[in-house]
Amino acid sequence: AATTGSPVEMKTTRDVLGLGFDKTFADRFDVQVRYQQQEKNGERLFARGTTGGTGLFQFTPEPINSTTRMLETTMGYTGKKLQLSGGYYFTLYENKNSALNITETGVPTGLAGFTPMALPPDNRAHQLYVAGGYSFTDTARTTFKAAYTHATQTDTFILPSPATGRTDLGGEVDTTLVQAGFTARPLPKLSVLANLRHENRNDKTPVFDYFTVTTGTTYTGENEPRSIKTNAAKVEATYALPWAFRTTAGVDYDAKERNYSAVRVVSARTDTQELSYRLGLRRSISETLTGSLGVIRSQRDGSEYLTTVLVSGLPGSNLIAPIHYADRERDKVQLTLNWMPLEPLSVQLVADNARDDYKARTAANLGPRQGTAENYALDATYVFSEAWQLTAWVARNKNQLDQTTCEAATTAGCPIPSAGDPLWQVSLRNLGVSGGLGLRAKPFAKLELGADLQHSVYDDEYSQTIISPAGTAAPVIPDIETRVTTIKLNAKYALKKSAGLRLDYAFQRWTSDDWTWTTWTYTDGTRLLQEPVQKVHFVGVSGYYRWW
Repeated sequence: AATTGSPVEMKTTRDVLGLGFDKTFADRFDVQVRYQQQEKNGERLFARGTTGGTGLFQFTPEPINSTTRMLETTMGYTGKKLQLSGGYYFTLYENKNSALNITETGVPTGLAGFTPMALPPDNRAHQLYVAGGYSFTDTARTTFKAAYTHATQTDTFILPSPATGRTDLGGEVDTTLVQAGFTARPLPKLSVLANLRHENRNDKTPVFDYFTVTTGTTYTGENEPRSIKTNAAKVEATYALPWAFRTTAGVDYDAKERNYSAVRVVSARTDTQELSYRLGLRRSISETLTGSLGVIRSQRDGSEYLTTVLVSGLPGSNLIAPIHYADRERDKVQLTLNWMPLEPLSVQLVADNARDDYKARTAANLGPRQGTAENYALDATYVFSEAWQLTAWVARNKNQLDQTTCEAATTAGCPIPSAGDPLWQVSLRNLGVSGGLGLRAKPFAKLELGADLQHSVYDDEYSQTIISPAGTAAPVIPDIETRVTTIKLNAKYALKKSAGLRLDYAFQRWTSDDWTWTTWTYTDGTRLLQEPVQKVHFVGVSGYYRWW
């Protein structure tokens, strides 16, 4: 209770053990084995929503006691023309706590009727993969990769499902990945590139109706498998023009096919396709300066939208398309400059600017409308000697999205706007500015040193306005500013040719005026508070030993 509770700091601890083994045979064959086990203990934020659609939650911290195991074995072959690698990857997650059991002591009330509550179940995955490349000639090469993953979640339910009688989900997802690439230089001035990629994520989990719902809802009580097929292709050609110009033209294609359920919370479409055209020009402006300029035009559309349907069979709201489904036109410009005014000094500038235009599905122009993205990065490297190198960089990123909606949208559109149900618009903006310094040094033959300093500032703005009715004031959502400063130091010392030690130290200072939890109170009076200033210290010691 608010009057009797005492402050509690939730935290988790992780203990990680990792082992690795490498072996090379006859300079062409190699074997690698990696194993890692992570033990995680503690507690984290968790809650149970109250009944009746009140939007209230009762505080119930989740106990954490889990083990994650990962094993990877790889075998490789390196020949003059052919290179191959293949392997097996295995992951296993085991949760020691299958359920949260609550014993009430008077306050809060109502939780005992919901005990036990299920916690994340055990799951595992197996993957087999092979990758390689073959050089037909000095100017023609092909690459390929194929992988198959089988993931399951068959942990026993804490209570058998009364609606279906099932004792586990029977979760099963098979993912197949095949990709191939080809590069060639058929003419001295012409080089070409082509890539194909196919990924099929097949969710074979059986579908059952696990609980009964009312006919006025947009969910049925059935679990919804998530299957998706992705086909992507890329074709590119580069040609050397007179006066030291090089031009590059390319086409990118990406198509996604998704499954869907008859009853959904939001509207959807089964297929989306995006086609992009690229054109770039590169030139050595002088002996010390090289620049390139590129433009990209992308257009995304897809199949007809699927109207949301209530359990009763009546249509639900179908006015707004989720942002990753929405039709979109994007225009992007990219600029790069590489400058080497002195032999030890090199400077790089990268800048790009993108404009997105989303097509609305209704006359009211609801949903995402316009978006922008601006990215600028400048970095420099100065090599004092083979043993000393200094780097510096600064970057600025700005992303903005405008969207319009009405709170009471129906299948017929927006009702006549009122103060309680207005037509409103929001402009979301994220601005990040970062900078850093790095030093690499080898003062002695056996000693290597590294140091990095980075500082970042992120601003999030929520500019909300009411379009109609005119003159209605919109609630003010405060901006959020976050600052992160990170220092990393490392030293590597070779005890002898085959063995050595490494010491790492990292410090991070994080500050934010995020208001998310400032006024949040659970129904039992529990409050969540976030420290505005947080500091992290990390110390790591590692060693290596080689046999050959």
